Amino acid sequence: MDVIIESACGLDVHKDSITACIMTSDGKEVRTFSTKTIFLLELIDWIKEQRCSHVAMESTSVYWKPVVNLLEAEGIEFLVVNAQHMKSLPGRKTDVKDAEWIAQLLRHGLLKASFIPNRTQRELRELVRYRRSIIEERARQHNRIQKVLEGANIKLGSVVSDIMGVSAKDMLHAIADGEDDPETLSNLARRTMKKKKDELELALRGYVNPHQRLMLKTILTHIDFLTEQIELLDKEIADRVSEYQEDIERLDSIPGIATRMAEQILAEIGTNVGSQFPSAAHLCSWAALVPGHNESAGKRKSSRAKKGNKYLRSALTEAAQSVRGSKNYLGALYRRTAGRKGKKRAAIVVAHAMLRIAYYLLTRKEMYVDLGEDYFDKQRQVSIVRHSVRRLENLGYTVTISEAS
Repeated sequence: MDVIIESACGLDVHKDSITACIMTSDGKEVRTFSTKTIFLLELIDWIKEQRCSHVAMESTSVYWKPVVNLLEAEGIEFLVVNAQHMKSLPGRKTDVKDAEWIAQLLRHGLLKASFIPNRTQRELRELVRYRRSIIEERARQHNRIQKVLEGANIKLGSVVSDIMGVSAKDMLHAIADGEDDPETLSNLARRTMKKKKDELELALRGYVNPHQRLMLKTILTHIDFLTEQIELLDKEIADRVSEYQEDIERLDSIPGIATRMAEQILAEIGTNVGSQFPSAAHLCSWAALVPGHNESAGKRKSSRAKKGNKYLRSALTEAAQSVRGSKNYLGALYRRTAGRKGKKRAAIVVAHAMLRIAYYLLTRKEMYVDLGEDYFDKQRQVSIVRHSVRRLENLGYTVTISEAS
């Protein structure tokens, strides 16, 4: 094979150590470095001394990030390679050190780099992903409150639609502070909730123990703290994506995708989608929203999707679930697919459609235009009419078809 890169460096990255191999036409040299910053700087200096133009490493957990940060600052070209791609290339990987093998593949141009966003987008990603984890934690605390109330024989969740609504929250704080009288608690209801005062009195009659009051007070305090942190992150993220507000609005125009979801999509796929992903199909494959290909001897085996960006996939699947009752194209697509393949596959199909739409909106700089709930019926109009006529004729009717004026 021809040598593409004259001086190449392969890194075998671990939690506490890095094995580096620089390979040239004159030979190879292998060294081991600690992952502490001062030793990483020595690694960078050694790479520069050897006039190494390209560095490659496996995308192992998050251990590649400190190395990439320093390589990026020095302007050295780097490739973070998917470990699955490395394993698919033939070679004596059991007999050859990983660092040497990576360097050898890099010199011959056999490695394909994974998508590593720039530093600005990486920071945005971290903020968005952390916000999502806090939102999920707050949801878990809401469920924990419901569990405590059930243990205290209080059925507040059976009367109110939102256990953390304004009225319900006032009642929970009162219960945590020691209030036991159901009538007093029900008087805390506001606005339309006052119509359910009698039901509230019955639901709030229970047996709350001191430890349950302590738990309620602790959980409510924790929820308030999480809400404050989410608001801080919302502000920081909004400031960082302010220059891409038009793209946020384009994504926001898609049914099921709100501002937070649009920010997460933009953080995951980047702001320059067209140059990073050559087509919408490529983007969907990267996000693992397409079926896998597993065929042997003419037989199709499991088509389970490969691993991809789990954050983007889960966010889009959540958005897809929210449109299942909507009277638009995506809602019709969900119901049409769910009837044939089930709800889980329908969510993946709609998530795939959302990501394709997002790609076209961002690359064409357009707003979303809905195709309508009757899109699929219009596509099959002729076959629907023919099938309906045949059914009626089989029942003994004579049918004449004419278009409505």
